Amino acid sequence: MKTTLKEKEDHGKNQAKAQIASIVEMVAALDTENDEDRESAQETIQNDPLSVEVRESWHALGQNEIPNEIPAEFKILLCWGGPVVQIIGELSEHGQPENPQLQYQDWFTGWTDHPLTDEEQDALQTYCEQFYFRN
Repeated sequence: MKTTLKEKEDHGKNQAKAQIASIVEMVAALDTENDEDRESAQETIQNDPLSVEVRESWHALGQNEIPNEIPAEFKILLCWGGPVVQIIGELSEHGQPENPQLQYQDWFTGWTDHPLTDEEQDALQTYCEQFYFRN
Protein backbone atom coordinates (compact mmCIF):
# COMPACT_ATOMS: atom_id res chain seq x y z
CA MET A 1 0.00 0.00 0.00
CA LYS A 2 1.37 3.40 -1.01
CA THR A 3 1.64 6.10 1.70
CA THR A 4 0.30 9.48 0.66
CA LEU A 5 1.90 12.78 1.63
CA LYS A 6 -1.03 13.52 3.93
CA GLU A 7 -0.45 10.25 5.78
CA LYS A 8 3.27 10.87 6.28
CA GLU A 9 4.41 12.03 9.68
CA ASP A 10 5.01 15.79 9.80
CA HIS A 11 8.47 15.85 11.40
CA GLY A 12 8.64 19.65 11.31
CA LYS A 13 5.39 20.04 13.20
CA ASN A 14 6.43 17.38 15.71
CA GLN A 15 9.74 19.14 16.32
CA ALA A 16 7.92 22.47 16.79
CA LYS A 17 5.64 20.80 19.37
CA ALA A 18 8.68 19.45 21.22
CA GLN A 19 10.38 22.86 21.16
CA ILE A 20 7.37 24.75 22.53
CA ALA A 21 6.90 22.12 25.26
CA SER A 22 10.54 22.66 26.26
CA ILE A 23 10.08 26.45 26.21
CA VAL A 24 6.99 26.23 28.44
CA GLU A 25 8.99 24.09 30.89
CA MET A 26 11.99 26.45 30.91
CA VAL A 27 9.78 29.51 31.42
CA ALA A 28 7.92 27.81 34.29
CA ALA A 29 11.28 27.42 36.05
CA LEU A 30 11.60 31.24 36.09
CA ASP A 31 8.63 31.45 38.49
CA THR A 32 10.52 31.07 41.73
CA GLU A 33 11.31 33.21 44.76
CA ASN A 34 14.85 31.85 44.92
CA ASP A 35 17.26 34.21 43.11
CA GLU A 36 19.78 31.45 42.38
CA ASP A 37 17.11 29.23 40.85
CA ARG A 38 15.78 32.13 38.73
CA GLU A 39 19.29 32.99 37.50
CA SER A 40 19.86 29.32 36.67
CA ALA A 41 16.58 29.23 34.73
CA GLN A 42 17.56 32.40 32.83
CA GLU A 43 20.94 30.91 31.99
CA THR A 44 19.29 27.71 30.76
CA ILE A 45 17.11 29.75 28.39
CA GLN A 46 20.01 31.91 27.20
CA ASN A 47 22.06 28.79 26.42
CA ASP A 48 19.18 27.00 24.68
CA PRO A 49 19.16 28.38 21.10
CA LEU A 50 21.71 27.63 18.40
CA SER A 51 21.79 31.31 17.45
CA VAL A 52 20.15 34.66 18.18
CA GLU A 53 20.19 37.19 15.34
CA VAL A 54 18.82 40.66 14.62
CA ARG A 55 18.49 42.82 11.54
CA GLU A 56 17.81 46.47 10.95
CA SER A 57 15.02 47.98 8.92
CA TRP A 58 14.73 47.97 5.15
CA HIS A 59 16.58 50.68 3.25
CA ALA A 60 17.05 51.70 -0.38
CA LEU A 61 19.64 50.00 -2.60
CA GLY A 62 22.96 51.80 -2.50
CA GLN A 63 22.17 53.43 0.82
CA ASN A 64 24.69 52.58 3.48
CA GLU A 65 23.46 51.23 6.76
CA ILE A 66 22.15 53.94 9.03
CA PRO A 67 24.61 54.56 11.91
CA ASN A 68 23.30 53.55 15.34
CA GLU A 69 20.14 52.09 13.82
CA ILE A 70 18.16 49.99 16.25
CA PRO A 71 17.45 46.41 15.13
CA ALA A 72 13.84 45.95 13.98
CA GLU A 73 13.51 42.16 13.82
CA PHE A 74 14.93 39.12 15.56
CA LYS A 75 15.34 35.42 14.89
CA ILE A 76 16.15 32.70 17.40
CA LEU A 77 17.22 29.42 15.80
CA LEU A 78 16.24 26.50 18.04
CA CYS A 79 17.24 23.52 15.90
CA TRP A 80 18.29 22.84 12.33
CA GLY A 81 19.04 20.12 9.87
CA GLY A 82 15.66 18.86 8.90
CA PRO A 83 13.44 19.84 10.48
CA VAL A 84 14.32 23.41 11.43
CA VAL A 85 12.52 25.37 14.15
CA GLN A 86 12.90 29.10 14.76
CA ILE A 87 11.27 32.01 16.53
CA ILE A 88 10.90 35.25 14.60
CA GLY A 89 9.52 38.56 15.76
CA GLU A 90 9.72 42.30 15.80
CA LEU A 91 11.66 44.52 18.19
CA SER A 92 10.27 47.64 19.82
CA GLU A 93 12.16 50.91 19.70
CA HIS A 94 13.65 49.85 23.05
CA GLY A 95 14.85 46.48 21.72
CA GLN A 96 12.10 44.47 23.39
CA PRO A 97 10.68 41.45 21.53
CA GLU A 98 7.15 41.77 20.17
CA ASN A 99 4.84 39.38 18.34
CA PRO A 100 7.06 36.28 18.47
CA GLN A 101 6.06 33.44 16.14
CA LEU A 102 7.23 29.85 16.26
CA GLN A 103 7.95 28.49 12.78
CA TYR A 104 9.09 25.17 11.40
CA GLN A 105 10.36 23.87 8.10
CA ASP A 106 11.25 20.41 6.84
CA TRP A 107 12.83 19.13 3.66
CA PHE A 108 11.08 20.48 0.56
CA THR A 109 8.59 22.58 2.55
CA GLY A 110 8.35 26.29 3.25
CA TRP A 111 8.27 28.00 6.62
CA THR A 112 5.05 27.26 8.51
CA ASP A 113 3.74 29.16 11.54
CA HIS A 114 3.05 26.74 14.38
CA PRO A 115 -0.27 27.51 16.10
CA LEU A 116 0.05 28.16 19.83
CA THR A 117 -2.31 28.20 22.77
CA ASP A 118 -2.50 31.39 24.83
CA GLU A 119 -0.31 29.75 27.49
CA GLU A 120 2.28 28.75 24.89
CA GLN A 121 2.24 32.25 23.34
CA ASP A 122 2.81 33.81 26.77
CA ALA A 123 5.69 31.39 27.44
CA LEU A 124 7.20 32.16 24.02
CA GLN A 125 7.04 35.90 24.78
CA THR A 126 8.69 35.41 28.19
CA TYR A 127 11.35 33.14 26.63
CA CYS A 128 12.22 35.84 24.07
CA GLU A 129 12.37 38.50 26.79
CA GLN A 130 15.35 36.67 28.34
CA PHE A 131 17.60 37.88 25.49
CA TYR A 132 19.23 41.28 24.97
CA PHE A 133 18.72 42.33 21.35
CA ARG A 134 20.83 45.49 21.25
CA ASN A 135 24.48 45.72 20.20
